[in-house]
Amino acid sequence: MSITIDSLTIDDPVLLAPMSGISDRPFRQLVRRFGVGLVYSEMIASQAMVRETQRSMKMATDCADEQPMAVQLAGADPAVMAEAARLNQDRGAAIIDINFGCPVKKIVNKAAGSAIMRDEGLAGSILEAVVKAVSIPVTVKMRTGWDEQNRNAPRLARIAEESGIRLVTVHGRTRCQMYSGAADWRFVRTIKESCTLPVIVNGDIESVDDARTSLDQSGADGVMIGRGACGRPWFPNQVMAFLRRGTRLADPPPAVIRDTVLEHYDAMLEHYGHHSGRLIARKHLAWYGRGLRDAARFRAAVHRLDDPVAVRALIFEHFDAPPALEAA
Repeated sequence: MSITIDSLTIDDPVLLAPMSGISDRPFRQLVRRFGVGLVYSEMIASQAMVRETQRSMKMATDCADEQPMAVQLAGADPAVMAEAARLNQDRGAAIIDINFGCPVKKIVNKAAGSAIMRDEGLAGSILEAVVKAVSIPVTVKMRTGWDEQNRNAPRLARIAEESGIRLVTVHGRTRCQMYSGAADWRFVRTIKESCTLPVIVNGDIESVDDARTSLDQSGADGVMIGRGACGRPWFPNQVMAFLRRGTRLADPPPAVIRDTVLEHYDAMLEHYGHHSGRLIARKHLAWYGRGLRDAARFRAAVHRLDDPVAVRALIFEHFDAPPALEAA
C-alpha cells in the first residue's frame, strides 16, 4: 500500500497531521521514532514566514535532519505563498503542503485556510504559483467544502491535479462543522473518483479499526492521523502494523510510556525555553494522562505546578507503577 510522489516513496502511507500548536519538532521526533510514514510541520503562515518572524521560523526549523518532512503553508496571496515555499525548499523540506482546510476563525478571517475553498479561482492561482516556485512535490489538504450546501472538494481536487499538485488530503468535515459531528469518510470517495491523484483520508481516526474502515469507505490511498496521536505518539505505528499485517500492537509498557512522557517534557523545555515550554507541555501531559485511574488529579496538578523538577516527580509518581494505569 505504498505511495510514490516523484522520487519520494512512502512505504506505509500513515501520515502525522499538521496540527497547530501540536505537531512541533519535539512531537514529530517522538512519533517518527515509534514509526510513521511521513510527518508534517505545524501550519505556517506564509506572510510570517517571508517576514521571518521568530515564531514562524521556530515552527519551520531546519527540515534537513527530519527528512523526509512536509511543510504546510497557509495564506491567501499566491506570490507570498510561492516565496514561502521557496524558502522552505531551501531549508530542506521534502514536500510543500498547501492548507485549504484550517477552520479556525483567525485564519478564515484572513481569507486563508478553508475560506479559500469558496474562491476556486484564487485556489487555482495559489496552487499554480507554488507548484511553479519549487522543484519538490506540492500537495494540498482541504475539507469537503465550506458547508453542507457547498461541498466542492471534488472540483478543487480536479483543479489541483490540473495545477500540478501531486497528492490531496481530505478531512471529512466541512468548515462549518469545525470538529463537531462525524467525519464523512464515504464522501472522500467522491474526491478519489474525481481525479487520478493519491488521496489521503483524515478525521476521526482514533483506533486501528477506524483506519481500516476509513480506507474501505473512502477508497483512499492512505490515512492521516491528527488528534488520535495526541498523548499516543506510538499510535501511527500501531496503525501501520495493522494495515500492513493485521497485527494489533499493544500500547508500550508503563515504563516506556513514563520515559516517553519525560523525554517529551524535557524536549519541549529545551525547544521553547522553560517558561513557554512548561505552558505548552501542559496539554500534552493532560493527553498522556487520559489512561490514568486518577487522570483528573494528574491534570489538576500539571496545571498547578510550575517547577520542572516537581513536574518530573509528578510524572514518575503517576506513570511509574503498572497499577497506575487502567486495565485494558
